[in-house]
Amino acid sequence: MIIKVKNMVCDRCKSVLKDEFQKADIAVVKMDLGEIQFLDDASHRMDDIREILVSNGFELIENPNDTRIAEIKKHVLLALNHGVDRNLSEYLSDKMKKEYSVLSKLFSATEGMTIEKFFIRLKIEKAKEQIQMGNKTFSEIAYDLNYASGSHLAKQFKAITGMSMGEYQKLQQWDRKAWDQIV
Repeated sequence: MIIKVKNMVCDRCKSVLKDEFQKADIAVVKMDLGEIQFLDDASHRMDDIREILVSNGFELIENPNDTRIAEIKKHVLLALNHGVDRNLSEYLSDKMKKEYSVLSKLFSATEGMTIEKFFIRLKIEKAKEQIQMGNKTFSEIAYDLNYASGSHLAKQFKAITGMSMGEYQKLQQWDRKAWDQIV
């Protein structure tokens, strides 16, 4: 039995859920971002599974459109964390086996922003994280995030946050959002 999970965006999310399911004696076969596979006999424990998800800030996805949105978000996060050797639209079309225009329309209608804006917001949150860590220059951060130049990142950072990267660094009041709270 495979379920789709909303707000499962990182390895810590997976770790928390693995621990919780283990405590509840619910056997997990495989776990990926946004998806958990249980032994086939786990279907009679759906109420317990739902309760574990909700009590840890996750949701069971049952609507097909919600499943597609969660899958888009998963692939965008993977693209951010691992980089891609082509543009995001080609990457998503390939991964999801759908035309990008279809994915984009669904995402925009459901989430109220384009996939590209979502990706940019994730990049800005990643830049904030790296600024907070303080071990990279702004140019290195831009390079890590696949920006063509530091000035391109700087412009997007200012447009999203309302301040320059230097101003953000000096504030030291880290106003970061969890990745699952971006949309």
